[in-house]
Amino acid sequence: MPKIQSVCVYCGSSTRIDQLYRDAAVEMGKVLAEAGMQLVYGGGQRGLMGFVADGVINNGGRAIGFITKNLEDVEGGHHHLSELHVVDTMHTRKLRMSENADAFVILPGGFGTLDELFEILTWRQLEMHDKPIIVVNINDYWEPLKSLIHSIVKNHFARTEDESLLLYVQSVQEVVPLLHQLPEPQVDITSKFF
Repeated sequence: MPKIQSVCVYCGSSTRIDQLYRDAAVEMGKVLAEAGMQLVYGGGQRGLMGFVADGVINNGGRAIGFITKNLEDVEGGHHHLSELHVVDTMHTRKLRMSENADAFVILPGGFGTLDELFEILTWRQLEMHDKPIIVVNINDYWEPLKSLIHSIVKNHFARTEDESLLLYVQSVQEVVPLLHQLPEPQVDITSKFF
């Protein structure tokens, strides 16, 4: 059994994205399924979210989604998942996703993806968990994020070592090999703080 068994993927739900990002999302799902790693994500069927889930499902993997009732009504939940949980609030959704994951992977996305990334990064900075956070910098999408993080550290709003809390790769094919190299997480997100 791999040390990392369940991976939370944060990514966009926009349907207006380039094919490059669609293909990468499908490939991410395929890579996770082939590695025997379960997908945990926001439960939607649109945009990269849906493509990642389809990539997992179409390759025999498990996909668990967490979605709010409001989002299910507006955007639609993915009803071919191994499990789809409808929860009351966005806060509950994000907590349940984090509890059910051993690692976090960030694909391109919008404001919601940034919200999820910065929350899980802040929790890591505060030592509320020690799960890896991998940013997949497809087509240099996340270069502005790297610059922002560097600026935050340079201006002393975060410690120098905090910059290394995010791990960057250029392609989805690099994610699983990196996960296999990392130590097993030891801190349970819910043990001290929730």
